[in-house]
Amino acid sequence: MALTTVEITKTPAEEPEILVPPPEVVTTPCDPWPRPYYLEDGLRKVYPYHYTYNTYCKQRWRGRELLDIFSTEFRDRPQEYYKDAIECGSVTLNGHKVPSVREIVKNGDVISHTLHRHEPPVTAKPISIVHEDNDMIVINKPAGVPVHPAGRYNYNSVVEIMRAERGHGWNPLPCNRLDRLTSGVMFIGKHPKAAEKLTDQIMARTVKKEYVARVIGEFPTGDVICDQPVMQISPKLGLNRARASGKEARTIFKRMAYYPPKAKPNGANPHLKDRRSDKERAKDSKMAWKSKEGYSIVRCLPLTGRTHQLRVHLQFLGHPISNDPIYSNQRVFGPTLAAGDALSDDDEDIISKLSKMGKSEAAEAMEYHDDMMEEYNKKKAEKLTGDLCEICDTPLYSDPGPHELGIYLHARKYACQDGNWEYETSLPDWALPPPDMDGPTVTTEETDPLTLVDEVGHLKLQRGMRNGEGIGVHVAE
Repeated sequence: MALTTVEITKTPAEEPEILVPPPEVVTTPCDPWPRPYYLEDGLRKVYPYHYTYNTYCKQRWRGRELLDIFSTEFRDRPQEYYKDAIECGSVTLNGHKVPSVREIVKNGDVISHTLHRHEPPVTAKPISIVHEDNDMIVINKPAGVPVHPAGRYNYNSVVEIMRAERGHGWNPLPCNRLDRLTSGVMFIGKHPKAAEKLTDQIMARTVKKEYVARVIGEFPTGDVICDQPVMQISPKLGLNRARASGKEARTIFKRMAYYPPKAKPNGANPHLKDRRSDKERAKDSKMAWKSKEGYSIVRCLPLTGRTHQLRVHLQFLGHPISNDPIYSNQRVFGPTLAAGDALSDDDEDIISKLSKMGKSEAAEAMEYHDDMMEEYNKKKAEKLTGDLCEICDTPLYSDPGPHELGIYLHARKYACQDGNWEYETSLPDWALPPPDMDGPTVTTEETDPLTLVDEVGHLKLQRGMRNGEGIGVHVAE
């Protein structure tokens, strides 16, 4: 047997992997458990904590400078703060400190912002359960609580409050959206399949929605249809307006009740109950909405789902929601509150005025002038206090007043078009008759806007323009 030699070559030892050092700023958000809640003065508050925001570059951010994005897209802090945060590395791009505040952001970039987070308080009212089964939870969302973590809110959101109540591993899946200031029916899926099924129904417009609102003045009787298009004016401020060039929007309104102001006792001195100063009376005399005495409870049926659609349509009709801090704000929209206005070119002026609300000025809706409101509630409002956080120098806000925790808009009922299910809540307290006055405490068929809509969601009546009401307003007597 022949022997052969085999040359053995040693395989060089594998070089140890050299890990890239971690970025200077931690980019994994903290996740304290239990959540850092505490209750105080009827509010749910959150102790400040360190947190990192991570977000992919949005389409409208592509090709823009990093500081420009922060200073124009976010209103939480002044531009000087964002400039310092970028320069010191609290704001990073793809996990790395950038050489300049003028760094250009590209598609696919991840922007991270680590900060000491201060969340605004929300109401301490519980999230009540309307219905629950193996697939879905139907809740009555309290006014003033956002659905998802967004902006200044994180743990003070419906998603996180419910997670804190049911366990860290539980993942609530909201199926419909309500504005932060709006209360009412919401659907929370327990698993993705259930959430997807209901979301598809809502997107296909096979779910009927009814809201109830409290508006200034005596709303017209009959069926009022507003089909004024709605346009987003400022994504940063969440401002929308009635505009002919906006997206199609249609709402049916029907008055449920009207409550005139209380008459003063015979022989009583009218100045005894008027606590306003001469300056305040002179100011009020210039406000057109002051002539619209009393308030109405109105049932609202949106046939489309534009952002702030009901609030914008009611403002356009001249009967805005009486405590709406945006669309009932005479400091922003002037004495007429933009009633019937779909053509003005004052958007930049409106944006400038609105951006000051909650910072140098408190938001001021018409309801704040109600003589029944206590003076304390008129003055108490969320705005910058002038104090700074001892840890991060963040400007601190005062607590919101009761009138800022929500508006008089409530999602009362959701119903499947084919009749398989429907869920509703009772009327909120602000929609009930005031003391010593008679009025409805439940909804009735006579005031139901659904009577105008057939089984496929089309209006049943021939609509005719009522003279003097403006573009996109129809009234069926």
